[in-house]
Amino acid sequence: MNIFGIGLPEMVLIFIVALLIFGPKKLPEIGKSLGKTIKSFQDASKEFEAEIKKEVDKVSDAVDPSKPMEATIVDRDPPQLTEGHTGESIAEVEQSAENG
Repeated sequence: MNIFGIGLPEMVLIFIVALLIFGPKKLPEIGKSLGKTIKSFQDASKEFEAEIKKEVDKVSDAVDPSKPMEATIVDRDPPQLTEGHTGESIAEVEQSAENG
């Protein structure tokens, strides 16, 4: 038996120490509140997991894996001319270099 990495001998020792500290009357109340706390963590974990799964399913439904992805390139800003640049294309510069 191994719960949270604690074996049976360790659990017995923890129970004996708790019994000495809190006494036999308080121990059931502490156990009950501890059980409720663990149960609420489990419920929250399951709810979180379900929410993540729902979002993943939404994304999976939106993306069709059988279709290739499409991309479009949008040139938002025209290139800025720097000082000394006349705006000639590369072909025009090469042609003027050939012509001399």
